[in-house]
Amino acid sequence: FAELVLETWDLHCDRNGQEHRTADMGCEQLVVRRGQPFTITLRFSGRGYEEGVDKLSFNVATGPCPNETAGTSSHFVVTDCPEESCWSAAIQQQDGESLSVSLCSPPNACIGRYSMTLETCTDYQGSSFQIGDFILLFNPWHPEDTVFMRDENERQEYVLSQHGLIYQGTCDYIFSIPWNFGQFEDEVLAICLDMLDINPKHLRDQNRDCSRRNDPVYIGRVVSAMVNCNDEDRGVLFGRWDNRYEDGMSPMAWIGSVDILKRWKKFGCQPVKYGQCWVFAAVACTVMRCLGVPSRVVTNYNSAHDTNANLTIDRYVNEKGEQERYSWDKIWNFHCWVESWMARPDLAGGYDGWQALDPTPQEKSEGVFCCGPAPVKAIKEGDMQLKYDIPFIFAEVNADVVYWVVQGDGMEKQSIRSSDVGKYISTKSVGRDSREDITHNYKYPEGSEEERAVFEKAEHQKKSIGEEDEGLHLRIKVSEGANKGSDFDVFAVINNNTDEERVCRVTLCARATSHNGTVGPQCGLTDPVDIDIEPRGEKRVPMSILYEEYRDKLTQDNLIKVVALLNDHQTGDILVAVRDIYVENPKIKIRILGEPMQNRKLVAEISLVNPLAVPLNGCVFVVEGTGLTDGHFVKELEEPLEPQAEAKFRMDLMPRLSGLQKLMVDFESDQLTGVKGYRNVIIAPQPM
Repeated sequence: FAELVLETWDLHCDRNGQEHRTADMGCEQLVVRRGQPFTITLRFSGRGYEEGVDKLSFNVATGPCPNETAGTSSHFVVTDCPEESCWSAAIQQQDGESLSVSLCSPPNACIGRYSMTLETCTDYQGSSFQIGDFILLFNPWHPEDTVFMRDENERQEYVLSQHGLIYQGTCDYIFSIPWNFGQFEDEVLAICLDMLDINPKHLRDQNRDCSRRNDPVYIGRVVSAMVNCNDEDRGVLFGRWDNRYEDGMSPMAWIGSVDILKRWKKFGCQPVKYGQCWVFAAVACTVMRCLGVPSRVVTNYNSAHDTNANLTIDRYVNEKGEQERYSWDKIWNFHCWVESWMARPDLAGGYDGWQALDPTPQEKSEGVFCCGPAPVKAIKEGDMQLKYDIPFIFAEVNADVVYWVVQGDGMEKQSIRSSDVGKYISTKSVGRDSREDITHNYKYPEGSEEERAVFEKAEHQKKSIGEEDEGLHLRIKVSEGANKGSDFDVFAVINNNTDEERVCRVTLCARATSHNGTVGPQCGLTDPVDIDIEPRGEKRVPMSILYEEYRDKLTQDNLIKVVALLNDHQTGDILVAVRDIYVENPKIKIRILGEPMQNRKLVAEISLVNPLAVPLNGCVFVVEGTGLTDGHFVKELEEPLEPQAEAKFRMDLMPRLSGLQKLMVDFESDQLTGVKGYRNVIIAPQPM
């Protein structure tokens, strides 16, 4: 028999992509998931394959120095009965000179870029043909894969959905912003793989790094470190919290990850300016979903950053309610991280499932700014010694806040207040635009027996107490309409829970504040008021917060911190109440004109009214949405937008993908920043 010569081949990128749920990546390359067969067709010249005469085998390899023992290369013969646990190839059908072969990787193969060669052998005469490259990803659909997720609706949301919502605001005013994850957009997969290739662990030992890429725990840890640039590791984002963002993009202005990842790549892996927690988390979520690990962004309200790991955050205020001294320990009004779904064979049983990963640079872990993966179950149980970084996240959701009032004579007095760290831990619901509260995954009910046992295990003495029933009770209320451009009122509400009249003195103070707990200039203060409250009665002390006072002091976070102080003349106790108030931006209106259908033109009309008493200069709308826009669309207004005037424009869309898509809009100007809006659009499939 003459030698068998390969003439052409077809990797069936489209068909394999459909079957492996990677078709939306739209790349010219074959992208498949591990543990699942894919089909290629070989066409020989001169004669077809003869069974019993020709021997066919394949080589696949990944990384710079592939070898079998590291799991980065494999040589396997075409056989009738393929094995599940290693690379295999089997003949599907033969048609003259063409031969269809089904290849399959083991469900624990290393992910990444692979090269593939075919070896033919006839009468001891052999040839080798380079067939091209493919990319292998994690496979949440395969029961043997460590990222296996059972529920199809969850896989749709946490692996395949390219858009979502991220929760922000305060624990008293929760709202969401839209985010375009865009993990299947052009170039994103290549950028994610490049990120793995420039991570310091890879540069130190390329073979070891590539051989560990079968493990989502390892990949998660690498991604958590690479999304921030604090280790001079050419990471993606530069974090900044001081409201000075002129030489980059304000963290509030982003509406998606794709733009960030593309900028990072375009400028030679220089960190993109600037990110804050939700931006870090969203980019990490994009990378993990892209690589095939089910992932979601979660938000923790009143999140503690406990630098000295004593599970107590000390706050010092003076008798006017103003901050007395700087503390490295902070309470963020919210903090975002990522949860990724994976088994933890490296730990004893029971810790599979959601793992917390936090790419925001806060503390070092094993010498690097990264955090996790930490099993959410271990955080709930207070298993502090398990990998990775449980104590830090445990503190974020469980630390105590103790307020000290520094009196005129320098005396410090501990104030009594209830615990409020780790509230309303939130993520987008599966398949719906509503909030799912997942606090119960992180902690047992407050005051329960289980909570006590966990704190004992974690050596945490709970200092704060439940709501006070006896004595006086103090809280802060906000009037309706804390809207940007308007004045609004806040009230200290005092309840007397005793059977006798009480006399006390109340002070209120308001300051602009940042999302990470840094306090800025004052924008409201009352003189101390002496009040008496009848038994079981309630009194209110008002304070007006005026637009002209907060206008130039508010940061882009739109937050005002109100502190109320109450001196109980009878007991000498000092009560403190604190509330972060989110000053609302105006709404962006989005109308869709026309019948939404795949590959047919559609028009969006976008508008916003200036609610301020001053004109807005430098107005820019940015619009994006995977499957609806090509990259992002920028509309700059030529004229300033006068007070109460409406800006309105129309734009054409050409929907590429069918199904539910999100059109997202961000508006920037000199006085109003980070204004967000979105509209769901259901695109009908193109008629066949």
